[in-house]
Amino acid sequence: MAKAPVNEVFSTLKSYARKLSDGERTPAEIAAALNDWAHESGQTVKAKITEEVEAAVARMGFVKREEFDALAREVKALKSGKTKVSASAKKKSSAKNAPAKKSTASKSAPKKPVKKGAKR
Repeated sequence: MAKAPVNEVFSTLKSYARKLSDGERTPAEIAAALNDWAHESGQTVKAKITEEVEAAVARMGFVKREEFDALAREVKALKSGKTKVSASAKKKSSAKNAPAKKSTASKSAPKKPVKKGAKR
């Protein structure tokens, strides 16, 4: 499996050497072409590594640092009461929630409260 990329490298180098010896290309052109090829190959390898790492992280159930930080900011905002809901939306939601709370309270009234020291 590792021999295919090595053979590709050697075949590329052979073709550049052949073009140089045949006079088709100058040494500066060959050097520039090799530099570009090396840069493109490096970018391809970097992208493949990133893809494999992200897949492994997803399989293990980890989250990215950016996702964690965003969640931490959201939790902090919720704890401090600073949500992104506008004042008018808050009024509407509190007006809608007010009757619902009364009906919920009446449903939970028949339940007996459990004393902390009571035995079960």
